[in-house]
Amino acid sequence: MTAATDPHSSRHDTYPDAEIRRILRETRSIALVGASANPARPSWIVLKYLIDRGYAVTPVNPGLAGQELLGRRVVASLAELAEPVDMVEIFRNSAAAGPLVDEALALPHPPRVIWMQLGVRDDAAAARAEARGLTVIMNRCPKIEYGRLSGEIGWSGVNSRIISARRPKLAKGVQKLTIDSRGP
Repeated sequence: MTAATDPHSSRHDTYPDAEIRRILRETRSIALVGASANPARPSWIVLKYLIDRGYAVTPVNPGLAGQELLGRRVVASLAELAEPVDMVEIFRNSAAAGPLVDEALALPHPPRVIWMQLGVRDDAAAARAEARGLTVIMNRCPKIEYGRLSGEIGWSGVNSRIISARRPKLAKGVQKLTIDSRGP
């Protein structure tokens, strides 16, 4: 089955903002597969961003297993997670996504959400996860989506689709808006 004939594939071309916002609001714990110890790598940046936003993130990387990354113990695989997670974020290539989805589905308590990073898409794996009742997001970055929906990205006018002279209320210290800063 190709993307053109797969009934699930078109559903994954776009996602309603309300669905993304709901996922980001309801998610509390995340396993980030493909976490890097290199601060220049996007997976490290996303890991730090999500931790800074209050998510309990467990880095998953067999090469770093047992080490600490941003104060979090790194595990080698999803099977080594100490507790169930709400979301598995796949920060690996599309070829690795299918086996990682299967690993997530094999957990005693599978996550509610499988999130595949920008450029990562596996429609067959998504269909398997959705058949088991999981929500799947593909080819999206939770950091970008959080920033866009919370208004953080909109401060500079990027993708906000809103022209306004009104400034957001700023807090002291490092400015962070939350996903709850905007309406539903």
